Amino acid sequence: MPLLDLNKITVGLSKTWSGFLRDWDRSLRSGNCPETTRYNYLLAAAQLGRYLGEHKALQQFFNEETTKVLGTCRGREFAQLRDEAIIRLYWNTGARLSEVGNLLLADVDMNTESLRFYGKGSKDRRVRFGPRIARAVSRYLRARAKRKSADLPGLWLAERGIRRLAPNGIKIMIKRRGLEAGLVKLHAHRWRHTFAHEWKRAGGDTGDLMLLLGWTSQEMPRRNGASAAAERAQETHQRIGVGDHV
Repeated sequence: MPLLDLNKITVGLSKTWSGFLRDWDRSLRSGNCPETTRYNYLLAAAQLGRYLGEHKALQQFFNEETTKVLGTCRGREFAQLRDEAIIRLYWNTGARLSEVGNLLLADVDMNTESLRFYGKGSKDRRVRFGPRIARAVSRYLRARAKRKSADLPGLWLAERGIRRLAPNGIKIMIKRRGLEAGLVKLHAHRWRHTFAHEWKRAGGDTGDLMLLLGWTSQEMPRRNGASAAAERAQETHQRIGVGDHV
């Protein structure tokens, strides 16, 4: 039985990737490349193709997931306005659960559309947010001002009682909203990972990413940016088309 079976190697790949691998195998065979070498080359390329395809699909899927979760927050009730603002902030800033959860009212500057986060190791940073997020936050602030607990320093207020909504309460809220949207095990860190991936995929600077996410070690951006690097490599490869014009 031959070692190299292209039908098995290309299982799960798109027609485009499968075609590339078959054409590459023809080139390898024309150069009298040993079967074992051909197998190793093609297997590695197939594994890369599956990884890139699956990861890109997961990123698109998670963006769709977020849209579904936000759909559960549509409305003018206090909890709906609050939860939409919270979820949009996680999505737009990539902040940690505790950073968004522990925000004070005084940390919000609507004039500059920015927030002051208190990160790990007592490292504060100010982060801007987009216009759609600013609209959600502004709507929440107007609703917040009408609450009996409006004088509390914490930004997020509980739906009932004169108390703030703590980070653990936000964690429970996100999980509940996820279940309402038909999702399981939804958590804030998913948005942090997505933020890092999308930033690197768009060509964003690593140093800027570290400042925005409050990282002091380059290990974290390397770890979170690895998938984006692979995806960028594939896109650049397709754009340049090395050897495709001869």
